[in-house]
Amino acid sequence: MAASGKLSTSRLPPLPTIREIIKLFRLQAAKQLSQNFLLDLRLTDKIVRKAGNLTNAYVYEVGPGPGGITRSILNADVTELLVVEKDTRFIPGLQHFSLLPPYEKGCVCFPFHHDCKFPEASPAMLNSPGKLRIVHGDVLTFKVEKAFSESLKRPWEDDPPNVHIIGNLPFSVSTPLIIKWLENISCRDGPFVYGRTQMTLTFQKEVAERLAANTGSKQRSRLSVMAQYLCNVRHIFTIPGQAFVPKPEVDVGVVHFTPLVQPKIEQPFKLVEKVVQNVFQFRRKYCHRGLGMLFPEAQRLESTGRLLELADVDPTLRPSQLSISHFKSLCDVYRKMCDEDPQLFAYNFREELKRRKNKNEEKEEDDAENYRL
Repeated sequence: MAASGKLSTSRLPPLPTIREIIKLFRLQAAKQLSQNFLLDLRLTDKIVRKAGNLTNAYVYEVGPGPGGITRSILNADVTELLVVEKDTRFIPGLQHFSLLPPYEKGCVCFPFHHDCKFPEASPAMLNSPGKLRIVHGDVLTFKVEKAFSESLKRPWEDDPPNVHIIGNLPFSVSTPLIIKWLENISCRDGPFVYGRTQMTLTFQKEVAERLAANTGSKQRSRLSVMAQYLCNVRHIFTIPGQAFVPKPEVDVGVVHFTPLVQPKIEQPFKLVEKVVQNVFQFRRKYCHRGLGMLFPEAQRLESTGRLLELADVDPTLRPSQLSISHFKSLCDVYRKMCDEDPQLFAYNFREELKRRKNKNEEKEEDDAENYRL
């Protein structure tokens, strides 16, 4: 290395492609974990570009797998990249990105560096030693709120902090994870202790469309309302399934989330979730059908009518026709009804059905016993 500490482009050390890392470590996507590898650097670069300007940013990547998006994030000249990977098979491959120069035994694809034909590392990646932290862990339980410096925290009302979440999520974990993070946004904890942390994540195309669906669209769902009352949600582009290895049966949507300064429904997350879930469980029925399940059978008709009247919501609207404003009114009125009856929120109509079923079964057994006597 020259005294100036700079390397010319012609002397940049080669870096293994993601395909070569997969081959080197004999990696295979685990079907039971719904893993699919994205190998096209142009697409991983596009995902990272859509996340915003990452120069000097702090990035939390979830589910890095063999490191396709990891490489693109490091190319964006971030200050620090934290990756959390549950599958231990991927850890050695990810460690290749920590072995960039200085590396005295040759290129990062050691032991194949003597006749290496891999692409060269970018200037940004040459500066990446020490930037990459690899954690073997589960994104559903990892405490990211303790991962970065306190100095990165910004008031909620300010612009988003210089912290980003990026990930190509396994389909099996994407929905429970985004629900968990939406609750974190509501409580301003987890990854959102730093402020209005932005997220750029992949989902099955159908899920991506639901997250961004407008009122009245056929994709409108529980996820639409839960995401949009807390975030500005954009389905920014779609990746064809054939770009992944192995090829999934569906295309993949990339979705960007920016938490809102002020949520559109100012009620506890669990209350909003309960109202929305009850409405959409009968998505083909009029909305009063699902809303009725918020109340015990003995008072269902009367209480449902009162809820709809006070919220000024037409009982013959379908769930997909209800706007965020409609849900705000419904949640506000339901909260008042729960305050009046402290036991109401704990009511679960499925438990009532289960008790009734058990009671009927016991009665049938008693009748059968009496008949035998």
